[in-house]
Amino acid sequence: MSYGPRSTLAPRHRGGPPGLLTLPLVLTGLLLSGCGMTNDNGTGSPGKSAGSSQKSGGSLPDAGTATTDEAVAAVKEVSSELYRFAGVPGKASEPGPGVRECEGKDPETYFTVYHPWNLAPTKPGDVDVAMENLKEKLNTGGWVTKGLYHDNSPNKALNLVADHEARKVSVWIVQYARDATPSLGINVTSGCYRAPEGHTINHF
Repeated sequence: MSYGPRSTLAPRHRGGPPGLLTLPLVLTGLLLSGCGMTNDNGTGSPGKSAGSSQKSGGSLPDAGTATTDEAVAAVKEVSSELYRFAGVPGKASEPGPGVRECEGKDPETYFTVYHPWNLAPTKPGDVDVAMENLKEKLNTGGWVTKGLYHDNSPNKALNLVADHEARKVSVWIVQYARDATPSLGINVTSGCYRAPEGHTINHF
């Protein structure tokens, strides 16, 4: 199964913490079902542009039943955890998670949550430290690294893909170490949720 981020790309601008995180900007501390995203070595990756639409594949694993608010909160918590895992001072872009249909399923009943964001360390050299910290942390506490590879972009950016099966979530991180402002493009993607009976799904 493919459970990696699709076409949604994380924004590159700098701002506050991801979503509505209340963490300070000094950091203290990425799909699933064992069938995570593989090393496709493509150039499409988080952090290259904002506003691209995400279409989730019909092969997304079942994430259970939840309201959109509950599912969005769960994905925000994952982004908060990644923010801590990076372990260096920095700023994260502001846009919060979005909700999209699960491809091939009833859009009035099923949905997935995605959260693309960008982390720019205060010190440019800390982008390497942040990536090393994430590589270590994303093999602990239920996280399993599914892919670690350099893509085919001119700068051969390092990509990291990891799954958390119990939490039904995956992350895709791209290290933009050679940019004028070094940063990490991060995309968090959930499994496919079923909305409770009578609950209206707001896609955004």
